[in-house]
Amino acid sequence: MFVNRDFLKDLKAFEIPTCLRVCAGTDGSVTFLLEIMTRHEVEVITEDQHLVKADEEMAGLLDVDVGEEVNHRTVRLVADGVPYVHAVSLSPIGRMPEEVRRDMMRADIPIGKILRNYGMETRRDFDTIQMESDGPLFGSREYLSRTYRIVHHNDMLMWIKERFPADGRWLL
Repeated sequence: MFVNRDFLKDLKAFEIPTCLRVCAGTDGSVTFLLEIMTRHEVEVITEDQHLVKADEEMAGLLDVDVGEEVNHRTVRLVADGVPYVHAVSLSPIGRMPEEVRRDMMRADIPIGKILRNYGMETRRDFDTIQMESDGPLFGSREYLSRTYRIVHHNDMLMWIKERFPADGRWLL
């Protein structure tokens, strides 16, 4: 499995608020950190969630067979009415324990909370991190983007792309 060994070096080079750097650099739950930083419960607002059949690109990304069922979920993480994260996740349904699959299909539960609720030991393998400005995100012209994989028992459980607006909302 590919792991970006320059992830931390790249993250340190960005001129961004410290709270954003902490959230983008965590190998744990962003939702949990946001709740600590904002002192508010984080609301998961689902923009889209549906099952798809893995095409060749998705199958390669997730290390599954073409045609395998994948949960495609797009959410916003919001604390006290302020959006902090836009996330897309791809999860091969066949790799998830039944109770995790059931909670994952309920659109309102953060992934980190699901994993913690079932005591699943996982790790996050970072792929990419970069600053982007190809369109506004929650009113910000620039945003930090990262991709990573959540691994459980050496199997890829999820692939996630998170985007964080790079602006003053992180001066907490």
